[in-house]
Amino acid sequence: MPVRAEHDRTVLAALLGRDPVLHAYQLGDLDDFFWPYTSWFRLDEEVALLYHGADPPTLLAFAAPPRVERLAALLRQLAPVLPARLWAHLSPGLEPALAGVFRMDAAGPHHRMALTDAARLDTVAPAGSVLDAGDLPALRRLYDVAYPGNWFDPRMLDTGQYVGVRDGGELVAVAGVHVFSPAYRVAALGNVTTHPRLRGQGLAGAVVAALCRRLREHVTHVTLNVKADNAAALRLYGRLGFTRVADYGEYALRAHDG
Repeated sequence: MPVRAEHDRTVLAALLGRDPVLHAYQLGDLDDFFWPYTSWFRLDEEVALLYHGADPPTLLAFAAPPRVERLAALLRQLAPVLPARLWAHLSPGLEPALAGVFRMDAAGPHHRMALTDAARLDTVAPAGSVLDAGDLPALRRLYDVAYPGNWFDPRMLDTGQYVGVRDGGELVAVAGVHVFSPAYRVAALGNVTTHPRLRGQGLAGAVVAALCRRLREHVTHVTLNVKADNAAALRLYGRLGFTRVADYGEYALRAHDG
């Protein structure tokens, strides 16, 4: 059976919604906010997403172990028509499906985490105020110093789900989202950082706790991605009630003949 493009959000939501934590980013990308930047591909019940809202585009392909081979079959058919340069987030075992077409430079293993014990949020005093588009210059200054090279879509400030702490008028800590979709009941934390001169004072935990409390008013599943070797972040998120629920790898892909 050949891979086909899928344009029906209801169908995609039903397929991805079988595992909303594993597919939280894809479910969020069904939202009107992201939908125009997406292309979806389906083989039977397996789905892959190519997100065009970043440069280079990003391929998202996730499956639990029993379904990896079927998703690999989808990727083998899809690989020849993908862009010559892209980023990929892949469940373990999917790499060989693309290796024949692309050179794959690994950015290291990552964990998907989910908020499974929200009661732990109450052990951390929340802090921060909600940011909006007017805070964009201050936010960019913070990211330049504290989180250079991070992926940040300024449109996400319009969600009202960025929380920041100021010190003397300067933004010094922030927690935000990569995905926020009340319609599909999912959110993914992202762009969390603290100014280097104030690290170790609990600000990251305070802004994440404040943001998670806000998110839980609108969504069922709060998730995040974190590098497997980021011990400090893993400790922080574990303390706040997040649990590791899946592993995946991030890769920079370039076509062999590109």
